[in-house]
Amino acid sequence: MPRVSQNSTRVDDTPLAREIGQRLRQERLAAGLTQLQLAQGRYTKAYVSALENGLSRPSMAALTHFAGRLGIPASKLLGNQPLAWARMDADLALASGRWDEAADAYAELMASAASKEIRAEVLRGRAEALFRLGKGAECAAAAAESAQIFHSAFREADAALAEYWLSAAQYRLGNTTEAKDILRGILSRVRAGMKIEPDFQLRLVMALAVNESRDENHAGALGYLEEVRALSEQMDDRRRATYLHDLANSYWGVGDLEGAVRAGIVSLELYRRVEADRESAAMENDLALSYLAMGNSTRASEMAANSRSTLERLEDDWHLAHVLETQAQIALGSGDFDAAVEAAMKAVEAAEKCGNLKASVNANLTLGRAHVGGGNSAMGLAAFARAGSIARELGIPSLIRTTLKDWADALALAGRHEEAFALMSEALEAR
Repeated sequence: MPRVSQNSTRVDDTPLAREIGQRLRQERLAAGLTQLQLAQGRYTKAYVSALENGLSRPSMAALTHFAGRLGIPASKLLGNQPLAWARMDADLALASGRWDEAADAYAELMASAASKEIRAEVLRGRAEALFRLGKGAECAAAAAESAQIFHSAFREADAALAEYWLSAAQYRLGNTTEAKDILRGILSRVRAGMKIEPDFQLRLVMALAVNESRDENHAGALGYLEEVRALSEQMDDRRRATYLHDLANSYWGVGDLEGAVRAGIVSLELYRRVEADRESAAMENDLALSYLAMGNSTRASEMAANSRSTLERLEDDWHLAHVLETQAQIALGSGDFDAAVEAAMKAVEAAEKCGNLKASVNANLTLGRAHVGGGNSAMGLAAFARAGSIARELGIPSLIRTTLKDWADALALAGRHEEAFALMSEALEAR
């Protein structure tokens, strides 16, 4: 990635990045390909240019793709550098979704880091792996240390990317205000002229849209996504799929279910094209919820089942918890309270196993509704109470409001009106 600070002319002259870039250019020219032809949809011409000029260090996944296009082994681009191979192996594990393996590989590399700046690079990779594993606090610590080292070395663009993962960690921990403040700070530096990777501005704006959606500011999210649309020429298929996924979520938030489905279907097609199985599964789950809200329970069931199958194969309990809760909602909508209870209990178990607190709240809410619908008020109120306790712990106002209102409704139905009134008052005060 570009390593030029807006306040400094210092450029990171990492020998590995320069050497790989030179080899890539030589092999591309020998093959008679343009930069755009080499990128071939998966990457952008700007990314290839950044690599060839030594301004970005490629992942092993990118090297493998380019080597395949050039008809050469990836080792020819990298050269005979054992430590570099270890680093690329860690990057490949990260790019392939093998996050436990990546986190461990980066931890081993930290012990052999030859300088603080290399340590910062490794910490940043480890931060991303930890975020993907749902370890928000550990991700925040790694990202914060990485950003601090990069700032000290006047590598502001690298610091910005580390701060991006720090923001992601805060989002995962439920601190959306801090997450947005970090992203806005980075974006202001980008707009002031800080040189960055070609698609980083897109990532920043899209992340802000996701944060606004989580805070139920869907109009604000759509505003950011319109800004993304203006930058869409920079997007490869994966980035465009992510953009459309975020757009679908924002349409859902403002009540445009048909718009959510349209954007979601195109997003799913693009995710499948780039073989992004985990992202495809997440999109299928979101589509299931949209179809359910539109009254098409058959299509919702198909989407949720596909998503569940993929996530079970990937052993991804974090996302699986959400899908199981969706299946519980589908069963609840059809009046099958026993099936809803069973699915919701599985969702609670999956959420607790991986520490996904938001999924745990939603699963307990659906479990509470299923118990109450089946006539078991005591079990239902116990589930609502668990959901309320976890929601308060998370501290997300929108989630607290939804949880306490549902809990209050269940209490009122049970004749416990004073408790219901107290919860409704607390919900109204949640800001």
